[in-house]
This record gives sequence, C-alpha cells and structure tokens, in this order.
Amino acid sequence: MASCRVGPAWTAVPTLPSMSPKKSPDQIAGWREWVVLPDLGISAIKAKLDTGARTSALHAFELETIEREGVEYARFEVHPDQDSNKGSVRVEARIQEWRRVRSSNGTSQLRPLIHTSIDLLGERWEIDLTLTNRDEMGFRMLLGRQALRRRILIDAGASYLGGRRKPSSKTTPKGSSENTPKRPRKKSS
Repeated sequence: MASCRVGPAWTAVPTLPSMSPKKSPDQIAGWREWVVLPDLGISAIKAKLDTGARTSALHAFELETIEREGVEYARFEVHPDQDSNKGSVRVEARIQEWRRVRSSNGTSQLRPLIHTSIDLLGERWEIDLTLTNRDEMGFRMLLGRQALRRRILIDAGASYLGGRRKPSSKTTPKGSSENTPKRPRKKSS
C-alpha cells in the first residue's frame, strides 16, 4: 500500500515502499565546460555536456590497437586544442571492451571503450570513454549522460561555470616522454 507525505510546504506526494532516495547532484555545469583527463595527460579540453548522448566520446586520431601480454590497448593521439591540429598528445590506454554506438546522424560504429578519470568543477571520478574521429564535430569531447548521472546537473543556458581556461597543449601522458613540438624561436633582427 502506498503512503503519502504531507507537511507544511508539502502537497500530498505518493511514496511507494520500494522507492529509495537517490543522491541528487551538488554541482551545476554549463552545456560546455573545460575538463581535465589526468590519466591521459590532457590538462584541458573543451567538452560538450550532452544529456542526449548515452556514451562519452573523445576525438582520437592515428588510432591503432596493440596487444601486450594478452591485453588489448589503444594507441592514439588527441588534439586537445579546439580548431587546432597543433600540440597533439600521444596516449596509450587499455581497451575495456568494444561498444557499438549510434551517432547523431544515425550511423552505427563499433568503437574501443577505455576507462579513465575526469576532473570537472573540482571533482574527480571515473568514466567510460569511446574513441572515435570527431574531426567534423564541433567539440573534441562529448560527455554523455552515463558520465554525468547523479553527479552533475546541466544548465542548458550557461557555459563554462567552472571557469574559462586556455588549454595547454603542453601535456605529458603518464609514462611517456614530452612529445609536443617546440615552438620555433623568433628571429631577432
């Protein structure tokens, strides 16, 4: 039998015995935010927070799979700076599984899925991330609702509530050497 809660500011709200209270998110983010992927050596990348997408995705190019001691890894590069092909970061990550993902244009693609940590609004947690070519897309990273669930509320009318940052393309992934090209020195006259 269902019961009702009634109080000074309450209207009658039916409660079922099987309902359990869920933790509501404490943080509010805009529809686009700067995020950090520390395990991948990416100190800042602009991400679109998309509740319409189930799975998160990261733009990866030069993607290859390798096997080491019976474990499959993805080796790829990332351009963290939006609208720039400079300052790529070379990454290697263990493939957790291959996942079929339907894109916004309706096509289905089998993608490698990796597990990594993300920093957003001062919080760090683990997420699943598929790797794909997002060259034609507006954002190099898409943060889907599985990664956001019970952690972040989205204000669709706001951007960069965590602050605006200029991405640093000089990052070094864990266990690798500096691989970003040096800027040429200006010639003195």
